[in-house]
Amino acid sequence: MLYAFLKPIVVALMRLYFRVEARGAAHVPPAGPVLLVANHVSVLDPPLIGGMTRRALCFLAKEELFRVPVLGWLIAHLNARPVRRDNADPRALKDALRVLQAGEALLVFPEGTRGPEGSVREAKPGAGLLAVASGAAVVPVYIRGTGRALPRGSVWPRPVKVVVTFGPALTFKAPTGEARRETYRAAADDMMRAIRELRDVA
Repeated sequence: MLYAFLKPIVVALMRLYFRVEARGAAHVPPAGPVLLVANHVSVLDPPLIGGMTRRALCFLAKEELFRVPVLGWLIAHLNARPVRRDNADPRALKDALRVLQAGEALLVFPEGTRGPEGSVREAKPGAGLLAVASGAAVVPVYIRGTGRALPRGSVWPRPVKVVVTFGPALTFKAPTGEARRETYRAAADDMMRAIRELRDVA
């Protein structure tokens, strides 16, 4: 209920301050399990991507944020799920799979951490595992401008225009035999390739 209450308010503020623009939002299926995979350059990315979709999104957020007073409570009530970034986190992967198996929409950042504006780096294999194991539609997303609006180390965002571009959904087949790890890696690589293509035309 908190998510539904805050979303229109936050979106209105984002449109005013960042002049945020969505492109290709119709690529996000209106129902059913969907995994949104995006580049990551700023802490502004989750709310701006979530604000540009009609679906209510669940998020994976680094575990440390949940220990921050007030912020931890807020993100927990805004559909965030904790994940450890220092090593593999099977608990977080299982939780993410349950979200998709329940027919919900989940946003992940396959790179695992923030990078510079305009960069699209190699994905962690966990994103590929989620895509393959869930069978969900995978929608690539490229967000531009947030790295300049609020770069790492900054406290107050600048009014920089932000564009969120959604691409056509990808689908991945379940692996056969003993080729699981290679299948997950290939799926993760395909995701990042799709995100780069969105960057190059955005």
